[in-house]
Amino acid sequence: MTQRTLGEWLAYLEQLHPSAIDMGLARSQEVASRMGLGKPAPRVITVTGTNGKGSTCAFVAALLRAQGLNVGVYSSPHLLRYNERVQVNGVEATDAALCEAFAAVEAGRGATTLTYFEMGTLAAFWLFQQANLDAVVLEVGLGGRLDTVNVVDADIALVTSIGVDHVDYLGDTRESVAYEKAGIFRQGAPALCGDLNPPQPLLDKARELACPLFLRGRDFDLGITDYHWQWRGVDAQGQVVELRDLPLLDLPMENAALALQAYLLLGLPWQRAQIVQALQATRIVGRLDRRQFNWHGKPLNVLLDVGHNPHAAEYLARRLASRPPKGKRLAVFGLLADKDLEGVVSELNTSVQSWAVAPLDSPRSRPVEDLHAALQNLGASVTSYGSVAAALEGQCALATSDDEILLFGSFYCVAEALEWLARRSTEEAANGFAG
Repeated sequence: MTQRTLGEWLAYLEQLHPSAIDMGLARSQEVASRMGLGKPAPRVITVTGTNGKGSTCAFVAALLRAQGLNVGVYSSPHLLRYNERVQVNGVEATDAALCEAFAAVEAGRGATTLTYFEMGTLAAFWLFQQANLDAVVLEVGLGGRLDTVNVVDADIALVTSIGVDHVDYLGDTRESVAYEKAGIFRQGAPALCGDLNPPQPLLDKARELACPLFLRGRDFDLGITDYHWQWRGVDAQGQVVELRDLPLLDLPMENAALALQAYLLLGLPWQRAQIVQALQATRIVGRLDRRQFNWHGKPLNVLLDVGHNPHAAEYLARRLASRPPKGKRLAVFGLLADKDLEGVVSELNTSVQSWAVAPLDSPRSRPVEDLHAALQNLGASVTSYGSVAAALEGQCALATSDDEILLFGSFYCVAEALEWLARRSTEEAANGFAG
């Protein structure tokens, strides 16, 4: 058989199963058993939550790597390249490694049909198992209980936040969402929750499984001032540990606080300088991602964020309020059709003086007419465009160097902006400007 390229493998995966999403563990467990896929590393940290999974995974991985551990991270979705989903020690998996992993899963699945996500997750586990790692950090794709990531038993299970999203699969209440997310808990293993108001089903599941439960606001917490933040947690013996006067971070410090509590429970060296350096160095493309670029020689500021539900929008609004630009804030916005449009824009409307809306490059995109109407109903100043790139260019033409362009609403939105920025950088360099 002719070897497939990564692009060919991904195209094959998309048509392998009749449904893009088919919740359940039976198929993945069967194939994993057939392939001999066990625990991919001695330490497994699984992370779920409505928002904040990506940054929490990144913080945990950074803290572990600061101790010289070899760490694998599995996350989703990707922004520009599928390779972003599978990383070992901060390095994305190569095309060749992913192709080899997909071939291994294909050989192991037999007649069992797997979805795109199931194939990708098992391929990541196969790669991690080959890499002789000390720890893996696994980001749940959807929910928790029935997500393929959950075929691996977590040594520590983290729930970042609980909000209503993906209602077709997780239900339309925080209680139903909490039940699904608590499905990653394991008998007797520590469970952590960063939500200040965890619904009862999560507490019930921890009690049922006799999980040592660590709750933000009770067992660990943080405080933020204008210039520093503080952290308090408890170790596995129940002793209080504190960190004071920590430098502020660009990524959510609430998620850093959760990651610190998880790290503390692992019993690894606790050295302030290493911890601070690891947290400060943590970055994620497309999440509270501030950049500067040139537009025809005019320096402009952009903030990219993949927030796409009311819970994320409310958090983003708070971060924006704490750091206002000297001038105006101009938004570029697109959203998928299954998201709560009114809930998202109502949280952010007061933070934005000018809106540019556009459809996304996806059949699941919300029509631009819907975006325009929702913002008009709030009395916003809004202009519609045919694409995210056109909307971004429209706002660049209006912006001054004192303004901030906020681009958010979807992974698709941020991905298109990143590609646009890369093209701009090349064009500006060719024209003699610093990109």
